[in-house]
Amino acid sequence: MTTDPAGNSQLPFLYLALPVMDEPDFLLRLLNCLEAQTYRRFRLFACVNQPDHWWNDPVKISACRNNQAAIRLLFSFTGFEIDVIDRSTKGDGWTGKKHGVGYARKTVMDRINLVAGENDVIVSLDADTVFGPGFLESVALNFYTHADATALAIPYFHNLTTDPDACRAILRYEIYMRHYFLSLVHIGSPYAFTALGSAMALPVWAYRAIGGMTPKLSGEDFYFLQKLRKYGKVLLWNEGVVYPEARFSDRVFFGTGPAMIKGATGDWESYPVYPDTFFDDIRELYSMIPLIYGGRVDNRVSKFLAEVFREDDPFQPLRANQKNLAHFTRAFHEKFDGLRILQYLKRAKETDPSTDEENLLKFMQRFYPGPETEQLIPDKVNFSFTGATVETLEKIRMFLYRKEMEARFTSEPG
Repeated sequence: MTTDPAGNSQLPFLYLALPVMDEPDFLLRLLNCLEAQTYRRFRLFACVNQPDHWWNDPVKISACRNNQAAIRLLFSFTGFEIDVIDRSTKGDGWTGKKHGVGYARKTVMDRINLVAGENDVIVSLDADTVFGPGFLESVALNFYTHADATALAIPYFHNLTTDPDACRAILRYEIYMRHYFLSLVHIGSPYAFTALGSAMALPVWAYRAIGGMTPKLSGEDFYFLQKLRKYGKVLLWNEGVVYPEARFSDRVFFGTGPAMIKGATGDWESYPVYPDTFFDDIRELYSMIPLIYGGRVDNRVSKFLAEVFREDDPFQPLRANQKNLAHFTRAFHEKFDGLRILQYLKRAKETDPSTDEENLLKFMQRFYPGPETEQLIPDKVNFSFTGATVETLEKIRMFLYRKEMEARFTSEPG
């Protein structure tokens, strides 16, 4: 604990959890960024990792050497305390199916858990991410102010690069993510947050309460935040913003890098702009929770859930085990969680003929009508993501970013 600049509160110690794999262009930049922080009560834990068999793969040998250089850099850096977990040196790398960023993130958080106090805070980082000098202080103040929060989904923003293809890909991906977030906000979903491994934090007591992180080859951040949300409140607003790198990367199976790679070929099938009507179906089911508590009620989503769970009435077990409507409502949202929401949207999209462009235009006109929205896309008849200029895509991204930040700022911790 330490005192904030005003001298009127006690702030938590921060443990920074960093997986590192093949980061020759970014790691030193991150270390310098951390050294410039105004808040000095932190300790960095870094897990340099790779599958051990990469040492015998000529295609991967450069990544192995980059990881060894990363280990040397981390051990030689003197700006602050760093604990290095070596899962890269030959004989120490991952073996079998247990590998990837999810295992690295879990490994480093588990190591932090052994030494941290329950009121300390774990801040999840990625090596290709930077932030302003007041970032760590903003996180510490946030958890001091919201001591009962189980997690913080930190605002993010990808800066554009000099590569026009990368710019187009990251802007299209951010439009997808911000539309998805805002759509969940509009229907009042408890899972209205964005999960990025480089943009989340949590108190140690919450990490222990949920039994730690469940390792995944990738996508561990999504499941992790969902697990934390089921346990308690997730904060959406933070003064400090993280700036991940917009880069093509195949180091994980899905996420920003793979989305950009697929998107650069014109394949956005996995990241569509869903129609408003799909979210309306979910909102309708939410509104029927009191009726569902009293007996079976069907709509498109409940029929989908019956199929997924292989139960004629997927909410009957909840009625039998919950003593009142409040408990039933919580159990309802734990069952129909963020994963099931995404699965429903993907299933509904399979037979939907609408285009991403149509859905974005309808969304903007419905929720944000006005001159600014009209000027974003003047030629609505001929608008397409592939034909739009980078400047137009950036204007759309910035509009959605501002709306998301407004929603985050006004949100009550849920």
